[in-house]
Amino acid sequence: MPPLQQRLILLTRWPQPGQAKTRLIPALGPAGAAELQRRLTERTLATGLELIRRLPARLELRGAGADPAAFRRWLGLAPLIRAQDPGDLGRRMDLALGAALAEGEQRVVLIGSDCPGLTPAILEQAFAALAGHDLVLGPALDGGYYLVGLSRPAPAIFRDIAWGGERVLRQTLRKAEALDLKTALLPPLADLDRPEDLPLLDSAPPLTRRPTAPEVISVVIPALNEAAHLPAAIASAAGPGVEVIVVDGGSRDESLALAREAGVLALAGFRGRARQQNLGAALARGGVLLFLHADSRLPAGWAAEVRRVLADPGLALGCFRFALDQPLPGARLVERMVHLRTRLLGLPYGDQALFLPRALFTALGGFAEMPIMEDYDLVRRAGRLGRVVQARLAAPTSGRRWRALGVLRTTIVNQAMLLGHALGLAPERLARLYGARRGRGDASD
Repeated sequence: MPPLQQRLILLTRWPQPGQAKTRLIPALGPAGAAELQRRLTERTLATGLELIRRLPARLELRGAGADPAAFRRWLGLAPLIRAQDPGDLGRRMDLALGAALAEGEQRVVLIGSDCPGLTPAILEQAFAALAGHDLVLGPALDGGYYLVGLSRPAPAIFRDIAWGGERVLRQTLRKAEALDLKTALLPPLADLDRPEDLPLLDSAPPLTRRPTAPEVISVVIPALNEAAHLPAAIASAAGPGVEVIVVDGGSRDESLALAREAGVLALAGFRGRARQQNLGAALARGGVLLFLHADSRLPAGWAAEVRRVLADPGLALGCFRFALDQPLPGARLVERMVHLRTRLLGLPYGDQALFLPRALFTALGGFAEMPIMEDYDLVRRAGRLGRVVQARLAAPTSGRRWRALGVLRTTIVNQAMLLGHALGLAPERLARLYGARRGRGDASD
């Protein structure tokens, strides 16, 4: 059975003085109100991140007042960040929820950033309620609601509502009853909107703080329909001083379930290797990040080798030697060519298990959100800051693509992608060409 598709959406606003938390400006001033908006958003995002550690749900942030790139620089790489649609609050919520349902989600929950009492446990209740209900609402003490969730589209509940008033919840419930929507209510909570609400922030439940561990290596494995290979990749990475994180991109097989059964941190992410790896890196606690493809394996002694390579003070990024796990005709020649390219040009591919210090990955801004060549792009940017070093050990990767297309044809396709990238072809066009050469419609796995 395909895994359940779920999404949490956070609506928030850029903390611009004079435009954020305007009802609190008389008490806090423009700068103070904006600072409160910043704190509330960061707190709510942390709550959402804790939820997706517990529950297979994707995390999306919709921001207003700045472009998505600015929000990404502020809030990091974990959520998918999109701009809010224009219109009143009802239209913005309707379009955000409707888009997620149209994209295949089965349960979608939307929250704002004004409720410091919101906890991961309450969010879990919301998703669980949608198993047997069409609509879930979190009543706010001021007569509105702090959360709304849907398991099917219901745009009418957002129309002709007196937003910001004390009748919002009552009006919404009447519309739901008229539409014969089966509705669940969560525990009531208070929003932080007025000066008299300010003590709510100090009395809010403490957030779970995940300690960082500089000595730990966090292995991030992006997966998409990799049930046949994923258990071996996880097993090869497991060991003392190692954290393994699997980020699934919407598999239709048992990839996500197998990762959870293996006892590693298993996350549901948006499809696309760059996004999946960025999410894993954002939730990692190690001081070193290693990105392992789901159809590759790390060799015995890999962790000690990573630490040896990283001891080089001039290093920016490391990788393993390339090796195919099948004795295909011409495979050894390809391996030698990749070895020379990596050693002489410092240009490894992602299937060589790239690794680098977490601080450097953060400074680079993570993987660019591109449908193909995200590994090559990261390597090029890292190479401008230091040396790219190849380890002594090889990390074998599946030869399935080389076997299916043939060694010569696969090599030509790979070189064509490099040439197209160098000539400035759009990554989306390269992805289409790559998928067509493979007889597939995409290049995200």
